[in-house]
Amino acid sequence: MEMKPFEETVYLSSPTMHGDEIKYIQEAYDTNWMSTIGANINEAEKMICQKVGCADAVALSAGTAALHLAIKLAGERLYGQARVGHGTLEGHKVFCSDMTFDATVNPIAYEGGEAVFIDTEYDTWNMNPKALEKAFEIYPEVRLVVIAHLYGTPGKMDEIRAICDKHRALIVEDAAESLGATYKGQQTGVLGDYGIISFNGNKIITGSAGGMFLTNNLEDAHKVRKWSTQAREDAPWYQHEELGYNYRMSNVVAGVVRGQIPYLEEHISQKKAIYERYKEGFKDLPVTMNPFDDKNSEPNFWLSCILIDKDAMCKQVRGEKDALYASEPGKSCPTEILDAISRLNAQGRPIWKPMHMQPVYRMNPFITESGNGRARSNAYINEGAVPDVGMDIFERGLCLPSDNKMTKEQQDVIIEAVKRCFV
Repeated sequence: MEMKPFEETVYLSSPTMHGDEIKYIQEAYDTNWMSTIGANINEAEKMICQKVGCADAVALSAGTAALHLAIKLAGERLYGQARVGHGTLEGHKVFCSDMTFDATVNPIAYEGGEAVFIDTEYDTWNMNPKALEKAFEIYPEVRLVVIAHLYGTPGKMDEIRAICDKHRALIVEDAAESLGATYKGQQTGVLGDYGIISFNGNKIITGSAGGMFLTNNLEDAHKVRKWSTQAREDAPWYQHEELGYNYRMSNVVAGVVRGQIPYLEEHISQKKAIYERYKEGFKDLPVTMNPFDDKNSEPNFWLSCILIDKDAMCKQVRGEKDALYASEPGKSCPTEILDAISRLNAQGRPIWKPMHMQPVYRMNPFITESGNGRARSNAYINEGAVPDVGMDIFERGLCLPSDNKMTKEQQDVIIEAVKRCFV
């Protein structure tokens, strides 16, 4: 029997408003604080500090802006202030998560550095500590590591921290997707030397845009605030002694963030319930949910994902922009499942395509736990050899509709649609 599409779209992860947001937006309007100064910014920064457990937070226009300034700050600490027109990482390599959104990686290029991509591990879908250790063997001069917590699941931070301390390397922690997730009782975003979060429209709480730089070092916070407002000096005129940026968060956007923060735990609880319902619904299918270390971490369950068993994969071919598959009894693939979800008027998406496979970065080094992964990746593409971990998860995995406004009945329909793909 054909399944009827939903009358209204079931989104992957859309903003969930509660009413308080408009009150603070109105307050900004009524008081005429519509720029990058105002009570909403001040309060949102304080509230995030209390939630996350850091000394200071700097509200910025995007998570990417926060990443850029965190990476710039790390580069300056490691290599000194750059000349105008040159980044603080000029001529230096930086180790970075391979399976992530490119916003994690791009600021390295902004600062003139070269990203070296570190393969993923199956336990958490995050940076593989063994591959990171191998990367230091190959490039012992590297002093900066950028790690992202994928889909709201913390990486193995104790192991990564120990490796970085051993090699005297700093950590920039991209917690854009993991606000509210904890690792050994600590919030993500404060586990590295520099941390960031995002309030993009699809995140667990949103400002429609925006992000924050998180720190326990007040001097670092002061420097980032200064850079984010065009690096103006404390003078009665416009005085500039270093390069600055227009990265400060708007007081209007901060009003939305301020109204959202009290609902973080509620959103996490709703997302966790979605994850658990999928897990129960798929218990008889040849799939597994995106994993996490339940002894040491509690994700925020931002997105629920599945990984199809290798022997249950039908034939699937992906080009740069298109994909084809051949349906087989008892088997399926991400492309087939995403097509089935789409026909229901619901949104899913592929797992992040690994950075080392992106055209813009395909000449950058890529390291697996056994060494340089470029040869393995090329063999996989050309001769069907075993793929690298991140590439394997990309090939066999997908993100399911995870909107916390989705009803149980809608989720049941999506679960049934996935089941039918394996008939």
